[in-house]
Amino acid sequence: MSTLDIELRLLMEAIYLRYNYDFRDYTGASQKRRVVQAVRALNCESVSELQSRVLHDTDLFTQLLQFLTIPVSEMFRDPSYYACLRTEVLPVLKTYPSLKIWVAGCSTGEEVYSLAILLREEGLLERTIIYATDINPVSLDKARKGVFPLSRMQLYTKNYQEAGGKQAFSDYYTAAYSAALFDRSLCENITFADHSLSTDSVFSETHLISCRNVLIYFNRKLQDRALGLFHESLCHRGFLGLGSKESIDFSDYNRRFEAVDKRERIFRKL
Repeated sequence: MSTLDIELRLLMEAIYLRYNYDFRDYTGASQKRRVVQAVRALNCESVSELQSRVLHDTDLFTQLLQFLTIPVSEMFRDPSYYACLRTEVLPVLKTYPSLKIWVAGCSTGEEVYSLAILLREEGLLERTIIYATDINPVSLDKARKGVFPLSRMQLYTKNYQEAGGKQAFSDYYTAAYSAALFDRSLCENITFADHSLSTDSVFSETHLISCRNVLIYFNRKLQDRALGLFHESLCHRGFLGLGSKESIDFSDYNRRFEAVDKRERIFRKL
């Protein structure tokens, strides 16, 4: 084990003991890359110096958190995923009188607003409660505000149209200066909350869980923990959506779900 690997392990242990954020079972290569970037950006000479400063400076930890949690998202990312939700999942969910949906690892909110738009177009938003959770308070605050760069709207519009959007995407936001403010009525039934897949437990029974591009940063042990939470949270025959590079094939839960659409990584609880 290299000196850097030892420093990384000690840093993650220190973060867990000091702040109760558990990154100890995140995959090594991506974590190492992001910590090295943080060391440079935060003007530290080494990971050990970063550890020492983070232990005594909560503001610095908040800055480091932005490197560790990768707050990168996109509205209607992988449009075919949303198209599949529209045609294969929402018709089933329409049979329930009320719905609960969990977006785990919601980052800055792009996926949450995408789902809210999809639900509105299918007549389900008013009877749906959406739980949008993340461990990054800065990302959650951005998600609550629903303000996104205007420069991204061209890409988001394209994604929306490819996902089977039923009206003009611009109807959902108001442009002002260089920002797009999304319709506040979209988030009337959204609860934004801090939740860690590493340390927290299930908080509600849900009909659909969407957790996309989060598990790829976990090792096998933490992936199984997260999938266990999802299985416990989902109601009988509830749905689970994962990211395009994520799978349950080699997990402890591979026989507890069946594929609705394996290519789009949409599964159903057995």
